[in-house]
Amino acid sequence: MERRAAVAIVVGTVGAIVGIAGAGHVYLRQWRRAAAWFSLVLGASLVLVFVSTDPETVTAETLPPAVVVSVAALLLMSVGDAYLVARRRGSRTSGSDGEEPRCPSCGRELDSTLDFCWYCNASVDGADEERDLT
Repeated sequence: MERRAAVAIVVGTVGAIVGIAGAGHVYLRQWRRAAAWFSLVLGASLVLVFVSTDPETVTAETLPPAVVVSVAALLLMSVGDAYLVARRRGSRTSGSDGEEPRCPSCGRELDSTLDFCWYCNASVDGADEERDLT
């Protein structure tokens, strides 16, 4: 397992334990996806609480198990999605089988004549030779 995917799982799990969905996506700099997961879990939690209990008298101890299990499942799916995003980004940057190498930062194809990514200006490690710019 790649290090980036493992860290995304750890950060996502810690976020899920404290009730913040999308923490693994924030680590991966997937801002829209993190906001989407956070909004989904928060919205679903609010809907489940309002539908299944009296919102004025509900406490953490009086929440029905169905609500707790549903929210926990959504948080777990958020962690799993962060893992899948990290793995997909890792495979996109590998550049194997004659495929053009990709930027480790943004994932776009690299220009083989440059030592940096044309799109995000990230430095490309492992420049194998000096390039003749004449």
